[in-house]
Amino acid sequence: MIVDLHNHTHYCDGKNSPEEMVLSAIDKGIEVFGLVVHGYTDFDDTFCAPKENVVPFQVEMNRLKQKYKDKITLYHGVEQDYFGGKPLDGFDYVIGSLHYAKKDGKYYPLDHSPEQFREMIEAYGGDVYAAAEEYFDNISNIVEKTGAHVVGHFDVFKKFNAHGEFFDENHPRYVNAYNKAMEKLIKTGVIFEMNVGGISRGWIEEPYPSVEKVKYLTDRGVKVIPSSDGHNVQNIAFQYDKWLKVFE
Repeated sequence: MIVDLHNHTHYCDGKNSPEEMVLSAIDKGIEVFGLVVHGYTDFDDTFCAPKENVVPFQVEMNRLKQKYKDKITLYHGVEQDYFGGKPLDGFDYVIGSLHYAKKDGKYYPLDHSPEQFREMIEAYGGDVYAAAEEYFDNISNIVEKTGAHVVGHFDVFKKFNAHGEFFDENHPRYVNAYNKAMEKLIKTGVIFEMNVGGISRGWIEEPYPSVEKVKYLTDRGVKVIPSSDGHNVQNIAFQYDKWLKVFE
C-alpha cells in the first residue's frame, strides 16, 4: 500500500488546489493520501495558512473524501511547527516539524534558502554544530510540544548541505546529537517520514532521514512512511519508483 501523508495546497504555501492534488495522487497510484496546512506562526506568515483558510480547507477536504472514496483514502492534517501555537481542532493527524532556529529572540529559517541558513550559523558565532545540537534537542521534544503523530522531515537541517558546504555530517557532535534525538523519539512511538521534498526541489540527492537511517528505524520496528512533501502536483510521489524500494 502506497501512503503519502505530507503534501500542501494553495490553502497555505502550495501551488495547487486540494482536488488537483488528489487527482494527481490517484493518477500516480497512491492509495492513502494526506494533505496538510502549515499551522500558524505569528512571527512568520510567509508559508503558514492564514487563519481564515483553515475551516475552508477542512470543509473542502471532507467534500473530497466523499467524492473520491471509491478511488483513494484521504486524510487531512496540520503540520505544526515546534515554535507554533497549539494545534487546531478538526484535523485527522498532526505532523510535528521544526523549521527554525531561535537565537537571542530571533527566528532563523532552516530550510528556506542557503543564504538564510548561513545567516543562522553566523548567529551561533559560526558554530554550526551548536546550531545542530539545538535543532536535534528541540526536535526530540516535538511529540510533547505539538502532539505529533508523525515527525516531519527529521534532519531537514542537512537540506542545503548536499556536498558538505556547511558542515561534516560525520562529525561526532552532529552524529551524537542526531542519534540522541532519534533514540528519544523512537521511545515515543511516533511515526517517522522519509521525506523526499529536498530531492524534488533539487537541493539534495537523498531523503531525510537518509536511507541508512530509515533502514535502521524499520529494523527496530519503527513505522516509517514515505512523504512527498509536495507543494505542487509535479512533486507528488517524486521518484517513488526508486525510494519505495527502501521498504522492500
